[in-house]
Amino acid sequence: MACQRLSMIGVECVARGYLAGSGWHDYRRTGAVCGVALPPGLTEGARLPEPIFTPATKAPRGEHDENIPVASVAGLVGGDAAAELERITLEVYRRGAGLAAGGGIIVADTKIELGYDAQGRLLLADEVLTPDSSRFWPAGQWRPGHPQPSFDKQYVRDWATGSGWDKTPPAPALPDDVVAGTRRRYEEAYERITGQPLSKWLERAGASPA
Repeated sequence: MACQRLSMIGVECVARGYLAGSGWHDYRRTGAVCGVALPPGLTEGARLPEPIFTPATKAPRGEHDENIPVASVAGLVGGDAAAELERITLEVYRRGAGLAAGGGIIVADTKIELGYDAQGRLLLADEVLTPDSSRFWPAGQWRPGHPQPSFDKQYVRDWATGSGWDKTPPAPALPDDVVAGTRRRYEEAYERITGQPLSKWLERAGASPA
């Protein structure tokens, strides 16, 4: 199938089922995430009463996305489109979280991107439910009240924070052990969810392990 050129929507569509990352920081300050009020007394890593839509700006390269109120999305793309973005985002999250649960993985949150094709159809674009776009936690080790062990890029974030890098480009090169540790976590997530080793997929795809 040929790739389509899409007119991308300038909103990062995020669904959260657990309180982590920027959502946790927002909650500590305001008791809400993106204007969605949450019960008092939640701790880091807590499961939310139900998944919520928490959009963010689509920042230029090198800058950080910023959470925005849900109501602001309607002002950016229109009310009907905003409602559809929320519906799709939560549906993707619930579907992915359900599949991952079978492999003992919690999908704490996920981010998707959408755009319009030449016929004006709203389509899902870019990666979906990967360790780069989601927080994957081992369900058997989930303990609310502190950061969770993970199978996602939080491992790289933690290394970068501890390295002393001030987030001014260019980023430092990743040590070999951090690259290997990241790969190991990503592969374990894949194998838990699919029930088969990554090597099997590489064989079918005609690719060679890196």
